[in-house]
Amino acid sequence: MLHFKLSRLREDIPALLKLAGPLLIGQLAVIAFGVLDTAMTARYSADDLAALAMASAIFISIYVGLTGVVSALAPIAGQLFGAKRFSEIGEEVRQATWLALGLTVLGCFILLNADHLLAISHISPDIEGKARLYLSILALGLPASMGMRVLMALHNAVSRPAVITVVQLIGLALKLPLNLLFIYGGLGIEGMGGPGCAVATVIINWSWLLMTLGFVLLDRFYRPFKIFERFSLPDWHRIWTLLKLGTPIGFSYLIEVTSFTFMSLFIARLGTTALAGHQIVANMGTVIYMVPLSLSIATMTLVSQSIGANKPERAEEIGWSSVFFTTALCITIGITVWIFRLQLLDLYDPPEAVKVFSVPLFLFIAFYQVFDALQVTAAFILRAYRIAFWPMLIYAGSLWGVGLGGGYLMGFNILGNTPSFLQGANGFWASNSFSLGLAACLLLYLFRRTAERYEKTHPPVEV
Repeated sequence: MLHFKLSRLREDIPALLKLAGPLLIGQLAVIAFGVLDTAMTARYSADDLAALAMASAIFISIYVGLTGVVSALAPIAGQLFGAKRFSEIGEEVRQATWLALGLTVLGCFILLNADHLLAISHISPDIEGKARLYLSILALGLPASMGMRVLMALHNAVSRPAVITVVQLIGLALKLPLNLLFIYGGLGIEGMGGPGCAVATVIINWSWLLMTLGFVLLDRFYRPFKIFERFSLPDWHRIWTLLKLGTPIGFSYLIEVTSFTFMSLFIARLGTTALAGHQIVANMGTVIYMVPLSLSIATMTLVSQSIGANKPERAEEIGWSSVFFTTALCITIGITVWIFRLQLLDLYDPPEAVKVFSVPLFLFIAFYQVFDALQVTAAFILRAYRIAFWPMLIYAGSLWGVGLGGGYLMGFNILGNTPSFLQGANGFWASNSFSLGLAACLLLYLFRRTAERYEKTHPPVEV
Protein backbone atom coordinates (compact mmCIF):
# COMPACT_ATOMS: atom_id res chain seq x y z
CA MET A 1 0.00 0.00 0.00
CA LEU A 2 2.82 2.42 0.93
CA HIS A 3 4.60 1.68 -2.37
CA PHE A 4 1.38 2.50 -4.21
CA LYS A 5 1.04 5.77 -2.35
CA LEU A 6 4.58 6.74 -3.20
CA SER A 7 3.91 5.97 -6.84
CA ARG A 8 1.11 8.54 -6.83
CA LEU A 9 3.42 11.37 -5.77
CA ARG A 10 3.95 12.40 -9.38
CA GLU A 11 0.21 12.97 -9.74
CA ASP A 12 -0.48 14.42 -6.29
CA ILE A 13 2.35 16.96 -6.02
CA PRO A 14 1.29 19.13 -9.02
CA ALA A 15 -2.29 19.20 -7.69
CA LEU A 16 -1.03 20.26 -4.26
CA LEU A 17 1.28 22.92 -5.67
CA LYS A 18 -1.47 24.32 -7.89
CA LEU A 19 -3.55 25.07 -4.81
CA ALA A 20 -0.72 25.82 -2.38
CA GLY A 21 1.03 28.37 -4.60
CA PRO A 22 -1.69 31.05 -4.43
CA LEU A 23 -2.25 30.27 -0.74
CA LEU A 24 1.44 30.85 0.02
CA ILE A 25 1.47 34.18 -1.84
CA GLY A 26 -1.64 35.27 0.05
CA GLN A 27 -0.21 34.23 3.42
CA LEU A 28 3.00 36.16 2.76
CA ALA A 29 0.95 39.21 1.74
CA VAL A 30 -0.85 39.09 5.09
CA ILE A 31 2.49 38.78 6.94
CA ALA A 32 3.70 41.84 5.04
CA PHE A 33 0.85 43.79 6.68
CA GLY A 34 2.41 43.23 10.08
CA VAL A 35 5.88 44.08 8.81
CA LEU A 36 4.64 47.40 7.38
CA ASP A 37 2.75 48.26 10.56
CA THR A 38 5.77 47.57 12.75
CA ALA A 39 8.32 49.35 10.55
CA MET A 40 6.18 52.46 9.96
CA THR A 41 4.99 52.79 13.55
CA ALA A 42 8.57 52.39 14.82
CA ARG A 43 9.49 55.52 12.89
CA TYR A 44 6.63 57.46 14.51
CA SER A 45 7.45 56.82 18.20
CA ALA A 46 8.61 54.13 20.62
CA ASP A 47 5.39 54.51 22.66
CA ASP A 48 3.24 53.88 19.60
CA LEU A 49 5.30 50.81 18.74
CA ALA A 50 4.86 49.46 22.27
CA ALA A 51 1.10 50.08 22.06
CA LEU A 52 0.97 48.35 18.68
CA ALA A 53 2.86 45.32 20.02
CA MET A 54 0.57 44.97 23.03
CA ALA A 55 -2.69 45.51 21.14
CA SER A 56 -1.64 43.24 18.26
CA ALA A 57 -0.87 40.37 20.65
CA ILE A 58 -4.34 40.68 22.20
CA PHE A 59 -6.11 41.02 18.86
CA ILE A 60 -4.32 38.09 17.22
CA SER A 61 -5.11 35.79 20.15
CA ILE A 62 -8.82 36.63 19.85
CA TYR A 63 -8.87 36.68 16.06
CA VAL A 64 -7.25 33.29 15.45
CA GLY A 65 -9.59 31.61 17.90
CA LEU A 66 -12.72 33.06 16.31
CA THR A 67 -11.63 32.49 12.72
CA GLY A 68 -10.60 28.94 13.58
CA VAL A 69 -14.22 28.17 14.45
CA VAL A 70 -15.47 29.57 11.14
CA SER A 71 -12.79 27.66 9.19
CA ALA A 72 -14.78 24.46 9.87
CA LEU A 73 -16.76 25.43 6.77
CA ALA A 74 -13.81 24.46 4.53
CA PRO A 75 -13.77 20.66 5.10
CA ILE A 76 -17.57 20.49 5.25
CA ALA A 77 -18.03 22.40 1.99
CA GLY A 78 -15.08 20.50 0.49
CA GLN A 79 -16.83 17.18 1.08
CA LEU A 80 -20.04 18.54 -0.43
CA PHE A 81 -18.08 19.81 -3.45
CA GLY A 82 -16.50 16.39 -3.94
CA ALA A 83 -19.94 14.78 -3.70
CA LYS A 84 -21.28 17.31 -6.25
CA ARG A 85 -23.97 18.41 -3.79
CA PHE A 86 -23.47 21.99 -4.89
CA SER A 87 -26.71 23.56 -3.71
CA GLU A 88 -26.02 22.41 -0.14
CA ILE A 89 -22.80 24.44 -0.14
CA GLY A 90 -24.85 27.64 -0.34
CA GLU A 91 -26.82 26.66 2.75
CA GLU A 92 -23.62 25.87 4.67
CA VAL A 93 -22.22 29.27 3.69
CA ARG A 94 -25.35 31.02 4.95
CA GLN A 95 -25.23 29.14 8.26
CA ALA A 96 -21.50 29.82 8.61
CA THR A 97 -22.33 33.49 8.12
CA TRP A 98 -24.78 33.36 11.04
CA LEU A 99 -22.09 31.69 13.13
CA ALA A 100 -19.56 34.34 12.11
CA LEU A 101 -22.03 37.05 13.08
CA GLY A 102 -22.47 35.60 16.56
CA LEU A 103 -18.72 35.23 17.02
CA THR A 104 -18.26 38.81 15.84
CA VAL A 105 -20.49 40.07 18.65
CA LEU A 106 -18.37 38.11 21.15
CA GLY A 107 -15.12 39.35 19.63
CA CYS A 108 -16.24 43.00 19.56
CA PHE A 109 -17.29 42.79 23.21
CA ILE A 110 -13.81 41.57 24.20
CA LEU A 111 -12.01 44.15 22.04
CA LEU A 112 -14.08 47.02 23.43
CA ASN A 113 -13.59 45.84 27.02
CA ALA A 114 -9.92 44.89 27.00
CA ASP A 115 -8.93 46.91 30.10
CA HIS A 116 -8.18 43.84 32.20
CA LEU A 117 -6.07 42.30 29.45
CA LEU A 118 -4.10 45.51 29.00
CA ALA A 119 -3.63 45.90 32.76
CA ILE A 120 -1.64 42.65 32.91
CA SER A 121 1.30 44.33 31.19
CA HIS A 122 1.54 47.26 33.66
CA ILE A 123 2.24 49.67 30.79
CA SER A 124 2.00 53.44 31.15
CA PRO A 125 -1.43 55.12 30.88
CA ASP A 126 -0.42 56.82 27.62
CA ILE A 127 0.59 53.56 25.93
CA GLU A 128 -2.46 51.79 27.36
CA GLY A 129 -4.71 54.50 25.89
CA LYS A 130 -3.19 54.08 22.44
CA ALA A 131 -3.54 50.28 22.66
CA ARG A 132 -7.17 50.62 23.74
CA LEU A 133 -7.89 52.94 20.81
CA TYR A 134 -6.18 50.49 18.43
CA LEU A 135 -8.40 47.63 19.63
CA SER A 136 -11.54 49.77 19.48
CA ILE A 137 -10.84 50.66 15.86
CA LEU A 138 -10.18 47.04 14.92
CA ALA A 139 -13.55 46.12 16.41
CA LEU A 140 -15.14 48.13 13.57
CA GLY A 141 -13.44 45.88 11.05
CA LEU A 142 -14.11 42.56 12.79
CA PRO A 143 -17.48 41.96 11.02
CA ALA A 144 -15.71 42.30 7.66
CA SER A 145 -12.82 40.08 8.82
CA MET A 146 -15.17 37.32 9.94
CA GLY A 147 -17.25 37.57 6.77
CA MET A 148 -14.08 37.37 4.73
CA ARG A 149 -13.06 34.23 6.61
CA VAL A 150 -16.31 32.57 5.56
CA LEU A 151 -15.56 33.41 1.92
CA MET A 152 -11.95 32.23 2.26
CA ALA A 153 -13.16 28.89 3.62
CA LEU A 154 -15.57 28.61 0.67
CA HIS A 155 -12.85 29.33 -1.89
CA ASN A 156 -10.44 26.85 -0.31
CA ALA A 157 -13.17 24.19 -0.32
CA VAL A 158 -13.91 24.59 -4.05
CA SER A 159 -10.23 24.83 -5.10
CA ARG A 160 -10.25 28.55 -5.97
CA PRO A 161 -7.70 30.08 -3.58
CA ALA A 162 -6.30 32.32 -6.33
CA VAL A 163 -9.37 34.57 -6.07
CA ILE A 164 -8.57 35.34 -2.43
CA THR A 165 -4.88 35.80 -3.23
CA VAL A 166 -5.63 38.48 -5.84
CA VAL A 167 -7.83 40.32 -3.35
CA GLN A 168 -5.12 40.07 -0.66
CA LEU A 169 -2.49 41.47 -3.03
CA ILE A 170 -4.77 44.41 -3.86
CA GLY A 171 -5.10 45.01 -0.12
CA LEU A 172 -1.33 44.91 0.29
CA ALA A 173 -0.96 47.55 -2.43
CA LEU A 174 -3.41 49.77 -0.51
CA LYS A 175 -1.75 49.21 2.86
CA LEU A 176 1.33 51.41 2.35
CA PRO A 177 -0.48 54.61 1.23
CA LEU A 178 -3.23 54.15 3.82
CA ASN A 179 -0.67 53.65 6.58
CA LEU A 180 1.18 56.77 5.48
CA LEU A 181 -2.04 58.76 5.52
CA PHE A 182 -3.36 57.66 8.91
CA ILE A 183 -0.10 57.16 10.83
CA TYR A 184 1.64 60.38 9.77
CA GLY A 185 -1.33 62.42 8.51
CA GLY A 186 -2.07 64.21 5.25
CA LEU A 187 -4.88 65.48 3.03
CA GLY A 188 -6.34 67.31 6.01
CA ILE A 189 -6.24 64.20 8.21
CA GLU A 190 -4.27 64.45 11.46
CA GLY A 191 -1.69 61.71 12.06
CA MET A 192 -2.79 59.08 14.58
CA GLY A 193 0.43 57.16 15.11
CA GLY A 194 0.04 53.44 15.87
CA PRO A 195 -3.79 53.46 15.88
CA GLY A 196 -3.61 54.73 12.29
CA CYS A 197 -2.53 51.21 11.30
CA ALA A 198 -5.84 49.94 12.62
CA VAL A 199 -7.79 52.48 10.52
CA ALA A 200 -5.92 51.35 7.40
CA THR A 201 -6.57 47.70 8.25
CA VAL A 202 -10.30 48.27 8.79
CA ILE A 203 -10.65 50.03 5.43
CA ILE A 204 -8.84 47.17 3.70
CA ASN A 205 -10.89 44.51 5.51
CA TRP A 206 -14.17 46.02 4.29
CA SER A 207 -12.69 46.47 0.79
CA TRP A 208 -11.70 42.80 0.75
CA LEU A 209 -15.19 41.70 1.75
CA LEU A 210 -16.93 43.88 -0.84
CA MET A 211 -14.57 42.85 -3.66
CA THR A 212 -14.91 39.14 -2.89
CA LEU A 213 -18.69 39.34 -2.54
CA GLY A 214 -18.87 41.14 -5.88
CA PHE A 215 -16.80 38.42 -7.51
CA VAL A 216 -19.00 35.66 -6.06
CA LEU A 217 -22.13 37.48 -7.22
CA LEU A 218 -20.96 38.02 -10.80
CA ASP A 219 -18.93 34.89 -11.63
CA ARG A 220 -20.94 32.04 -13.14
CA PHE A 221 -18.78 29.46 -11.36
CA TYR A 222 -20.64 30.11 -8.08
CA ARG A 223 -24.18 29.88 -9.45
CA PRO A 224 -24.62 26.14 -8.75
CA PHE A 225 -23.99 26.82 -5.05
CA LYS A 226 -27.08 29.09 -4.88
CA ILE A 227 -25.51 31.17 -2.12
CA PHE A 228 -27.70 34.23 -2.68
CA GLU A 229 -30.75 32.43 -4.02
CA ARG A 230 -32.69 32.76 -0.77
CA PHE A 231 -32.50 34.00 2.79
CA SER A 232 -32.02 31.40 5.51
CA LEU A 233 -32.81 31.72 9.19
CA PRO A 234 -30.32 30.12 11.59
CA ASP A 235 -30.38 26.34 11.33
CA TRP A 236 -29.18 25.28 14.77
CA HIS A 237 -28.38 21.74 13.68
CA ARG A 238 -26.01 22.95 10.94
CA ILE A 239 -24.54 25.62 13.20
CA TRP A 240 -23.97 23.03 15.93
CA THR A 241 -22.19 20.83 13.37
CA LEU A 242 -19.92 23.75 12.48
CA LEU A 243 -19.31 24.47 16.16
CA LYS A 244 -18.47 20.85 17.00
CA LEU A 245 -15.73 20.86 14.38
CA GLY A 246 -14.76 24.53 14.54
CA THR A 247 -14.44 25.04 18.29
CA PRO A 248 -11.60 22.51 18.71
CA ILE A 249 -9.91 24.02 15.63
CA GLY A 250 -10.21 27.49 17.16
CA PHE A 251 -8.75 26.26 20.45
CA SER A 252 -5.92 24.53 18.56
CA TYR A 253 -5.04 27.82 16.87
CA LEU A 254 -5.20 29.56 20.25
CA ILE A 255 -2.90 26.96 21.82
CA GLU A 256 -0.34 27.43 19.05
CA VAL A 257 -0.40 31.23 19.34
CA THR A 258 -0.29 31.36 23.13
CA SER A 259 2.50 28.77 23.35
CA PHE A 260 4.72 31.10 21.32
CA THR A 261 3.48 34.19 23.18
CA PHE A 262 4.37 32.73 26.59
CA MET A 263 7.65 31.43 25.21
CA SER A 264 8.55 35.01 24.29
CA LEU A 265 7.48 36.29 27.71
CA PHE A 266 9.67 33.73 29.48
CA ILE A 267 12.66 34.42 27.25
CA ALA A 268 12.21 38.15 27.95
CA ARG A 269 13.35 37.39 31.51
CA LEU A 270 16.75 36.44 30.09
CA GLY A 271 17.38 40.01 28.94
CA THR A 272 17.03 42.28 25.93
CA THR A 273 19.67 40.48 23.84
CA ALA A 274 17.99 37.11 24.34
CA LEU A 275 14.55 38.49 23.48
CA ALA A 276 15.84 40.28 20.36
CA GLY A 277 17.60 37.14 19.14
CA HIS A 278 14.52 35.04 19.80
CA GLN A 279 12.30 37.50 17.93
CA ILE A 280 14.52 37.40 14.84
CA VAL A 281 14.54 33.60 14.75
CA ALA A 282 10.82 33.41 15.52
CA ASN A 283 10.04 35.89 12.74
CA MET A 284 12.06 33.86 10.26
CA GLY A 285 10.37 30.68 11.44
CA THR A 286 6.94 32.27 10.92
CA VAL A 287 7.75 33.15 7.32
CA ILE A 288 9.05 29.62 6.61
CA TYR A 289 6.00 28.11 8.31
CA MET A 290 3.81 29.58 5.58
CA VAL A 291 5.17 26.90 3.21
CA PRO A 292 3.89 23.82 5.10
CA LEU A 293 0.76 25.72 6.16
CA SER A 294 -0.17 26.49 2.55
CA LEU A 295 0.49 22.90 1.48
CA SER A 296 -1.58 21.65 4.43
CA ILE A 297 -4.59 23.77 3.51
CA ALA A 298 -4.31 22.50 -0.07
CA THR A 299 -4.09 18.93 1.25
CA MET A 300 -7.22 19.39 3.38
CA THR A 301 -9.08 20.60 0.29
CA LEU A 302 -8.11 17.62 -1.87
CA VAL A 303 -8.64 15.07 0.91
CA SER A 304 -12.07 16.44 1.84
CA GLN A 305 -13.13 16.46 -1.82
CA SER A 306 -12.04 12.82 -2.19
CA ILE A 307 -13.95 11.88 0.95
CA GLY A 308 -17.02 13.63 -0.43
CA ALA A 309 -16.64 11.74 -3.70
CA ASN A 310 -16.61 8.48 -1.67
CA LYS A 311 -12.99 7.70 -2.55
CA PRO A 312 -11.50 6.93 0.88
CA GLU A 313 -8.38 5.19 -0.47
CA ARG A 314 -7.64 8.18 -2.70
CA ALA A 315 -8.09 10.51 0.25
CA GLU A 316 -5.51 8.55 2.26
CA GLU A 317 -3.10 8.46 -0.69
CA ILE A 318 -3.25 12.24 -1.08
CA GLY A 319 -2.68 12.63 2.64
CA TRP A 320 0.46 10.50 2.71
CA SER A 321 1.76 12.09 -0.49
CA SER A 322 1.50 15.47 1.18
CA VAL A 323 3.20 14.22 4.36
CA PHE A 324 6.18 12.90 2.39
CA PHE A 325 6.49 15.86 0.03
CA THR A 326 5.95 18.62 2.63
CA THR A 327 8.42 17.02 5.04
CA ALA A 328 11.08 16.56 2.35
CA LEU A 329 10.61 20.17 1.25
CA CYS A 330 10.92 21.47 4.81
CA ILE A 331 14.04 19.37 5.45
CA THR A 332 15.57 21.07 2.42
CA ILE A 333 14.48 24.48 3.69
CA GLY A 334 15.87 23.74 7.16
CA ILE A 335 19.27 22.71 5.78
CA THR A 336 19.35 25.79 3.55
CA VAL A 337 18.55 28.08 6.45
CA TRP A 338 21.35 26.53 8.50
CA ILE A 339 23.89 26.88 5.69
CA PHE A 340 22.99 30.54 5.03
CA ARG A 341 22.28 31.49 8.66
CA LEU A 342 24.84 34.32 8.74
CA GLN A 343 23.60 35.85 5.49
CA LEU A 344 19.99 35.63 6.70
CA LEU A 345 20.91 37.32 9.97
CA ASP A 346 22.56 40.14 8.04
CA LEU A 347 19.17 40.93 6.48
CA TYR A 348 17.96 41.95 9.95
CA ASP A 349 21.19 43.86 10.64
CA PRO A 350 21.07 43.25 14.43
CA PRO A 351 23.75 44.39 16.91
CA GLU A 352 26.73 42.04 17.09
CA ALA A 353 25.72 40.69 20.50
CA VAL A 354 22.26 39.77 19.21
CA LYS A 355 23.79 38.18 16.12
CA VAL A 356 26.15 36.01 18.18
CA PHE A 357 23.25 34.96 20.42
CA SER A 358 20.99 34.11 17.46
CA VAL A 359 23.37 31.87 15.50
CA PRO A 360 22.95 28.72 17.69
CA LEU A 361 19.16 29.05 17.52
CA PHE A 362 19.27 28.43 13.77
CA LEU A 363 20.11 24.80 14.50
CA PHE A 364 16.71 24.47 16.13
CA ILE A 365 15.01 26.06 13.11
CA ALA A 366 16.39 23.23 10.97
CA PHE A 367 14.86 20.57 13.25
CA TYR A 368 11.80 22.66 13.98
CA GLN A 369 10.77 22.82 10.31
CA VAL A 370 10.66 19.04 9.95
CA PHE A 371 8.45 18.49 13.00
CA ASP A 372 6.29 21.50 12.17
CA ALA A 373 5.68 20.20 8.66
CA LEU A 374 4.65 16.78 9.95
CA GLN A 375 2.27 18.04 12.61
CA VAL A 376 0.53 20.75 10.59
CA THR A 377 0.02 18.44 7.60
CA ALA A 378 -1.43 15.68 9.78
CA ALA A 379 -3.68 18.14 11.63
CA PHE A 380 -5.21 19.52 8.43
CA ILE A 381 -5.70 16.04 6.99
CA LEU A 382 -7.62 15.10 10.12
CA ARG A 383 -9.79 18.21 9.71
CA ALA A 384 -10.73 16.93 6.26
CA TYR A 385 -12.05 13.81 8.05
CA ARG A 386 -13.84 16.20 10.48
CA ILE A 387 -11.56 15.13 13.34
CA ALA A 388 -10.52 18.06 15.53
CA PHE A 389 -11.19 17.26 19.20
CA TRP A 390 -8.35 14.78 19.72
CA PRO A 391 -5.84 16.97 17.85
CA MET A 392 -6.81 19.82 20.18
CA LEU A 393 -5.98 17.66 23.22
CA ILE A 394 -2.72 16.57 21.60
CA TYR A 395 -1.76 20.21 21.02
CA ALA A 396 -2.62 21.18 24.59
CA GLY A 397 -0.57 18.37 26.09
CA SER A 398 2.41 18.72 23.77
CA LEU A 399 2.71 22.48 23.17
CA TRP A 400 1.59 23.69 26.59
CA GLY A 401 2.71 20.76 28.73
CA VAL A 402 5.89 19.49 27.07
CA GLY A 403 6.83 22.60 25.08
CA LEU A 404 6.26 25.40 27.59
CA GLY A 405 6.65 23.28 30.72
CA GLY A 406 9.79 21.56 29.50
CA GLY A 407 11.18 24.82 28.14
CA TYR A 408 10.68 26.49 31.52
CA LEU A 409 12.46 23.65 33.34
CA MET A 410 15.41 23.57 30.93
CA GLY A 411 15.63 27.25 30.08
CA PHE A 412 15.86 28.33 33.71
CA ASN A 413 17.59 25.11 34.88
CA ILE A 414 14.90 24.59 37.51
CA LEU A 415 16.00 21.03 38.29
CA GLY A 416 19.67 21.99 38.41
CA ASN A 417 20.85 19.29 36.01
CA THR A 418 20.21 20.85 32.58
CA PRO A 419 23.30 20.81 30.29
CA SER A 420 24.65 24.30 29.67
CA PHE A 421 23.89 24.20 25.93
CA LEU A 422 20.19 23.57 26.71
CA GLN A 423 19.82 26.44 29.16
CA GLY A 424 18.40 29.84 28.28
CA ALA A 425 16.63 30.37 24.96
CA ASN A 426 18.14 27.14 23.60
CA GLY A 427 16.17 25.19 26.19
CA PHE A 428 12.88 26.77 25.16
CA TRP A 429 13.52 26.13 21.46
CA ALA A 430 14.68 22.56 22.04
CA SER A 431 11.65 21.78 24.18
CA ASN A 432 9.32 23.40 21.65
CA SER A 433 10.86 21.36 18.83
CA PHE A 434 10.47 18.16 20.85
CA SER A 435 6.84 19.01 21.63
CA LEU A 436 6.11 19.45 17.92
CA GLY A 437 7.79 16.12 17.20
CA LEU A 438 5.60 14.46 19.82
CA ALA A 439 2.49 16.12 18.39
CA ALA A 440 3.48 15.02 14.89
CA CYS A 441 3.86 11.37 15.93
CA LEU A 442 0.50 11.31 17.70
CA LEU A 443 -1.33 13.13 14.89
CA LEU A 444 0.14 10.88 12.19
CA TYR A 445 -0.88 7.82 14.19
CA LEU A 446 -4.37 9.26 14.55
CA PHE A 447 -4.49 9.92 10.79
CA ARG A 448 -3.51 6.33 9.98
CA ARG A 449 -6.11 4.89 12.34
CA THR A 450 -8.79 7.31 11.11
CA ALA A 451 -8.11 6.48 7.46
CA GLU A 452 -8.22 2.73 8.13
CA ARG A 453 -11.47 3.01 10.05
CA TYR A 454 -13.01 5.28 7.42
CA GLU A 455 -12.14 2.86 4.59
CA LYS A 456 -13.81 0.02 6.46
CA THR A 457 -17.01 1.96 7.11
CA HIS A 458 -17.15 3.72 3.72
CA PRO A 459 -16.45 1.26 0.89
CA PRO A 460 -15.18 3.05 -2.23
CA VAL A 461 -17.40 3.44 -5.26
CA GLU A 462 -16.89 0.96 -8.07
CA VAL A 463 -15.41 2.48 -11.21
